[in-house]
Order: sequence, then structure tokens, then C-alpha cells
Amino acid sequence: MKKIALIGSTGNIGRQAAEVVRRNPDRYKIVALVSDRDSAEFKKQVAEFCPALYACASVDKDKALEAACSGADIVFNAAGGFAGLEYSLKAIRAGLPVALANKETLVCGGDFVTAEAARRGSEIIPVDSEHSAIWQCLHFDKSAKVSRLIITASGGAFRNYPPEMLDAVTPAQALDHPTWKMGKKITVDSATLMNKGYEVIEANSLFGVPYENIEAVIQPQSIIHSLAEFADGSCLAQMSYPTMEIPIQLALSYPERLKTTVKPLDFKNSFSLGFEPLERGKYPCFDLALQCGMLGGTAACALNAADEEAVKAFLCGAIKFTDIYRVLDAVMQSTDVRKAESFDRLADCDRSARESALKYIKRL
Repeated sequence: MKKIALIGSTGNIGRQAAEVVRRNPDRYKIVALVSDRDSAEFKKQVAEFCPALYACASVDKDKALEAACSGADIVFNAAGGFAGLEYSLKAIRAGLPVALANKETLVCGGDFVTAEAARRGSEIIPVDSEHSAIWQCLHFDKSAKVSRLIITASGGAFRNYPPEMLDAVTPAQALDHPTWKMGKKITVDSATLMNKGYEVIEANSLFGVPYENIEAVIQPQSIIHSLAEFADGSCLAQMSYPTMEIPIQLALSYPERLKTTVKPLDFKNSFSLGFEPLERGKYPCFDLALQCGMLGGTAACALNAADEEAVKAFLCGAIKFTDIYRVLDAVMQSTDVRKAESFDRLADCDRSARESALKYIKRL
């Protein structure tokens, strides 16, 4: 029986991970639970799974970090934001495998995190649907040689909006994603395509593929989750209806595949698998994310911090949708990019970028 430390247990992904355990009680046991807040949902989870350790990060951060890996066989990190990086490092330094749903770990930590994992013998298992898709296409071998990775995007809530309409869009409209049901932050990042920029950065760290060999395209139906192209020109794709159930469960069960509740694709009836180019310039947040990823060091860490604050401000009505990019650009213009050589340096960068973002937001 695999023992799991579930971090971010009350969020969208954390609840789905708990459901996988619930469906497979003979295979998995949750031995540690961590949530940000002591909510009714968290109390319910503690009562149901009876973990040996549990903690709320907002109440006792040290206990939450300790619960992250004590007694577990695998750490499932579904924590949100930069805060998730510290849990990943705790697990990695304990030599544990990390099922990684916290994209900020690699967006902010990048080569520092992957080098630490290599030194400690800790495996990073992708949970994001796009990176799980690539991982599956590579037969679970992240070091497999490829000529190109093609990461798909739905295009978000405003894919068909002309630029002049974006000033007036509302948080409710941004959260009305055409194909996925996700948390608020990631849904807004999908509308700006920032999320897709983050995924390119993650792919570079996870699979060691140069940026020039990673491409993002629009696949509006969200059925093809990503593709890997090989030297002979052949491509492998992973397909399913939009769901996180498959990558979440597979991160825990691989190399074995277990049954899911996901509806199989219906090939008896026609459906579209269209592709559209992701136009450079149309999504400035995506372009900025790529620039930061290629710049390296603490650049993407600063970008992520600014984005967290800008999205929060947009969701509470303090700034316009188009101001999100303005905040990010302003912060990056004033950021001194340094080598990402320690968690403390990344934490300093995160704090400084947040302060800069909040100052700029107040002026808008």
C-alpha cells in the first residue's frame, strides 16, 4: 500500500487526488494532510482519512512542512502558488518522489530544483495534464530523446475576443473557461495564456528540451493534451476528454494504469481535432513568460510573484484584465535578475517582486 502525503488537500486538484484514494482504499493511504486554512472541508478530510500527521500552513507552517513528508512513500504537492515550492524542496531533500501539481516549483525553482532532485535521487512526476501527456508519450522516461514538444492550449475564455474588447471583460467572464473547470488563479492565467507560458518553462525543466524545440499551439477542444515529435518526423499524442482525473491517478499508479470514471472517446461519432497557431503578440503575458524562462535565474520567479498579485487584484475588481500585463511588465522592467542558487534567494525575489507589483497596482 502506497502511503501519501497530500499537500493542498482542499484545493481543486487536492480534492481530486483524495478521490483517487477514496476509490482505491486497498492501494493508497493518506498518512499526512496539509491545507492552507483550517476549513470545514479540511476537518472533514481529517475525519475521513485519519492521517498520522495533519496541519494548516496558515496556523503552523513548520508543522505543515514536517507533515509534508514524514512517513510517506510519495508527496503529492497540490499546494497553490510560490508557497508550494518549499514543500517540494522538503520532499526532494528527503529523497522522496514528488507528484507535482504545483507548477511554481519549476517555474520559480527551475534548474535549482531539478539539480537538487538529481542529487537526492528524488523523482519529479508530472501532474499537469500537458506534462503528463508528454511523459506518457515518452513511455514515462523524461530523459527520452525528442526533436520537439508540442504543448496544447484551449486558448482560454477570450480566444475569440478582439483586443479592443478586453479592457471591459469581467472576472466572471474570465472564469468561464470553455473546456476546463479549475481554480480561479489558473483559470485567469489560462485567459491571459500566462499558464501556457509557465508550462513551456516547466517542460524545459522537466524534459531538458531547449526552448527553441518547445512549441505551444491552440487545440480548442482540449482533447489532445500535448504531443512529442521524434527524429523520424513521427508524433505521439495523448488524448482524452478534458479531465484531470487521468494525470492525477497516473502520477500515483504508474507504470500501472487503473480504471477511471472518465468517459472514453467516442470514435463512432465525428468530432473535431482542430489546431490553430498561438499568435505571438496576441497574448503578451505568454510572450513575457517565454522571455523570462529563456533569461533564466530569478526572472520567472519574479514574474510569478507579480502575476499572483495582479490576478488577485483583477479578481477583486481593483484593476482591469489588460492591467495584468501592465503590472507584470512594470515589475520585470525594475527587477534585477540574479542566479537562482538557493531557496532563500528565490524567497527574497518573490517578496521583492510582490512589493513592486502592489505599489504599481495602487497607482493604476
